[in-house]
Amino acid sequence: MKRLLGKKKLLKIYINTDDKYQSSPLWEVILQTAKQNGLYGATVYKSVGGMGIHSQFKSYNLISLSQTLPLIIEMIDTEEKITTFIHYLDDILEEALITLNDVEVIRYKHKNGN
Repeated sequence: MKRLLGKKKLLKIYINTDDKYQSSPLWEVILQTAKQNGLYGATVYKSVGGMGIHSQFKSYNLISLSQTLPLIIEMIDTEEKITTFIHYLDDILEEALITLNDVEVIRYKHKNGN
């Protein structure tokens, strides 16, 4: 996929595992919205701990049945697609941290060899 190579933007969205949008998990809604907007892909990372804007410490606990843990969603795409997608996030996100960085994709390989 040579069209993914070169200078791109890395979007990171920081939310929590219990965040919802219209009763659906927020991370799923974000991924579905990214797919509908033609972004190349996204990855969701679940952390074992963190501290958010309200300075509440969140960590994995074996004993607890219900846990709120930080999630990070990463997407790499063109500046145009990322910028357009960020506007869709305004309607979906109630609380989140969003960062945007320059990245350079130097290699992208997948099974059919492109």
